[in-house]
Order: sequence, then structure tokens, then C-alpha cells
Amino acid sequence: MSDPNAPKRSLSAYMFFANEQRDIVRAENPGIAFGQIGKLLGERWKALDETGKAPYEAKAEADKKRYEMEKAEYLKNQS
Repeated sequence: MSDPNAPKRSLSAYMFFANEQRDIVRAENPGIAFGQIGKLLGERWKALDETGKAPYEAKAEADKKRYEMEKAEYLKNQS
């Protein structure tokens, strides 16, 4: 059982992209099935070039640093 006070893991660049784009995909495809949303998001992510992915990778890198700092603080307080 995991500790509910433990820091939340960092998100990947794809997850930042998916969270931002999910409502757009739903709006463009009314009545779309849940599984199809993920498929379309995956296709859009693959279609992005490095420049398109860069902002999401920057967010992921910042979130990774946040997680590592919170994790270190959490572990320090566990002892």
C-alpha cells in the first residue's frame, strides 16, 4: 500500500500534451469513444516534430525536478 502523503510522480511530455489536447479532441469529435480519444492523441503526438514537442518536454523536465525535490524531502522526513 502506498503512502498517500508521498509526492506524486512526474508526468511525461506526452501526458502534458494529452492533458492539454484531450478536450480539443473531444470537441472536434462529438460522441467519440474513450479508447478512440487516446488513439487520436497518440497519432497527433507522433505527428509533432521536435519543435512541436519541445514545450511539453520542457514541462516534463520541470515536473521531474519538482518530483525529485519533493521525493528527497519526503524521504528525509521519513527517517
